[in-house]
Amino acid sequence: MSEASIESDKEIGVALALGAIAVVGAIVMFGHPSQLGKAWGFGAAFVFALCSVVAVQIFD
Repeated sequence: MSEASIESDKEIGVALALGAIAVVGAIVMFGHPSQLGKAWGFGAAFVFALCSVVAVQIFD
């Protein structure tokens, strides 16, 4: 019997989910009328994009 490792696509799924939230943050950044809303959108886009990259590295 040979042991085989099971490849998981968890890293891709988590990265895509976090990337989708980052895109929503970027849309908020461009579409919100106030400066405070744009700042929150930028912050969300930056944090979730960073978490997306970190998720790929962690699950690799």
